[in-house]
Amino acid sequence: MSSIKLAICDDHRLFRQGLRHILSREPRFEVVVEAASGGELLDALTQACAPQPQVVLLDLHLPDQDGRAVSRALLAGFPGMRIIILSMNYAPELILELMRLGVHAYLPKDIDQKLLGEAIEQVHTHGYYIDATTAQVMRQGLQEPARPRAQRLKVPGLAQPLELTEREQEVLTLICQGLSSQQIADRLFISFRTVEGHRKNLLDKTGMANAVSLALFAVRHQLVDLPGAP
Repeated sequence: MSSIKLAICDDHRLFRQGLRHILSREPRFEVVVEAASGGELLDALTQACAPQPQVVLLDLHLPDQDGRAVSRALLAGFPGMRIIILSMNYAPELILELMRLGVHAYLPKDIDQKLLGEAIEQVHTHGYYIDATTAQVMRQGLQEPARPRAQRLKVPGLAQPLELTEREQEVLTLICQGLSSQQIADRLFISFRTVEGHRKNLLDKTGMANAVSLALFAVRHQLVDLPGAP
């Protein structure tokens, strides 16, 4: 099995070296790029030298530009590359902003090395990793609109415009808030089977595999309301 190619971007040399040492002990990982700033990282990635990293471990606070700006540049210029934010700042509004922007995981810098390895593999294989804290922040941050309306949106990556009925919009919002199918049925006064039908339709329409990826899709494409959203 080929190793997962990684990039580490952090302005603290000791942290970079320690992280590289930890990851290099695992044959499943290979650190191919190490950078102290966003500009240095982007320069390294545009030099067309193989191999390119598949997952970037990115500090949120960098000397030249913050992790949000670097993430935007990575998502625009290297759409197949996965981004894991490593930060000591676990402010809920910041987590929501970065997840909505499109990063693939948001983790604390003091994460256990075993969990970090699992997160890297999950992000590489499935495209996302959500720990308990991030999941709770997303659930609390999602606002249930008073009257959801049907939507017809052009979403990047989907061949056809995404059309959601009012009821699908309601079910989607409640799924994002972490409710089970039975809880949604009780909230909306409909049957469990009806909720499951709406859930299947939402997965089919978006191409997502499960409720977690569906929630991320909804947040990133603004299908549900978030605090401070325009």
